[in-house]
Amino acid sequence: MKLFPRSAFARTVALIAFLLLINQVVSYVMVGLYVVKPSLQQISSVVAKQVQGILVLDQWLSERDMSTAEKRILAKRYTDAVGIDGFTEREALANDLSNASTYNFLSDQMSQYLAADTEVRIAQGDIYYVWIRTASLEGYWLRIRLDTFDEARFSPLLFYLILIGGLSVLGGMWFTNWQNKPLKSLEAAAAQVGRGEYPDELVERGSTEVIAVTRAFNQMTQGVKQLEQDRALLMAGVSHDLRTPLTRIRLATEMMPASEDFLAEGIISDIEDMNAIIDQFIDYVRIDTQADTDCENLNYLVEDVVGHVPENWRADIVVNYGDMPEIPVRAISIKRVLLNLLENAERYGSGRVLIETGYNTERERVWVTVSDDGEGIPAAQIEHVLQPFTQGDKARAAKGSGLGLAIVQRIVERHGGRITFGRSTKLGGLAVRIELPSVKTKPC
Repeated sequence: MKLFPRSAFARTVALIAFLLLINQVVSYVMVGLYVVKPSLQQISSVVAKQVQGILVLDQWLSERDMSTAEKRILAKRYTDAVGIDGFTEREALANDLSNASTYNFLSDQMSQYLAADTEVRIAQGDIYYVWIRTASLEGYWLRIRLDTFDEARFSPLLFYLILIGGLSVLGGMWFTNWQNKPLKSLEAAAAQVGRGEYPDELVERGSTEVIAVTRAFNQMTQGVKQLEQDRALLMAGVSHDLRTPLTRIRLATEMMPASEDFLAEGIISDIEDMNAIIDQFIDYVRIDTQADTDCENLNYLVEDVVGHVPENWRADIVVNYGDMPEIPVRAISIKRVLLNLLENAERYGSGRVLIETGYNTERERVWVTVSDDGEGIPAAQIEHVLQPFTQGDKARAAKGSGLGLAIVQRIVERHGGRITFGRSTKLGGLAVRIELPSVKTKPC
């Protein structure tokens, strides 16, 4: 379900809120049944006895041989003593009866106490009045003043329940956030490791389970870092050991007689290819760190790379620069990316290369596209050519180690960017687009 929270934090808060809601509803019902309802029943009983006293007095006066004035004086003295006023329908409306609210619960109780159909209304204001009309006293409304009936006994109940619930949810959110802080640090550190960076050892804090996961992550990070260093050291050692015999072979080749120049040129060409492959090996295992990051404008990096391409390249390179902010990048690595893409475009194209740059303000990403006019790469083979030591189909296959695009992807991903392949709409060949985030991790 889309409405069901997915994060552990949101699920914990939702669980706390749900349990509190059930607790509040049960508390409200229990207080209503065992506190409010008995209090109202007691009030109804007292009021009913007062009304019964009025009814008894009315019956007693009707049976006595007294003048009308004497009856009125006696009734007045009694009603003043018990705090009850009698009104006709018209007089009751003139004394704000229409603003009183009918309470069915009290009406039913009063009907039982008086054994007659009775309507009860309550007027709320500075003074509380209970209006009662019973079939036993047809045509009259009785108004009873409740000096001790205070809304504060009942109305704050809902407020207190909401306050307690709100504070409990806030406390649960604070506790859950505190509990999940180590997980957020773990997430950030895992993202760094994914980019080829190795953060400092995380502090082991939180619950025992989180501490165990953090300790295992620290051990894993150290193991991956050591493995990466060992691999780089091994590759550097192998590359160094290979270059020594290659250098001796080249020296021996250059001393070959002139009659074997054709053979010597072939050997030297192979040696240069082998040196280039060794350089690619070193580039692939090279470890760039965050300390190598500087604020650079990609337009300047493109200009620098294009300005230093080998003179023997036959491709005509055209560059369209777009507006671009400075972003934190590792300049040497990005130059290596651009040079690898240009080498592929020059090698597999038909003589034209187009470089375009720009900045997407909405997504906050800078981009560089390198296009050629070659045959391109079939979409089904893109994932294949990105793998180390693999090359595309025969249309683009040539000498090399198959590490060029793998190096490009590795560097771009370590910068938090992405690489996409498509068909160039302007040249018709392969178009490789690189996107890098422009969000600054340090001031530029």
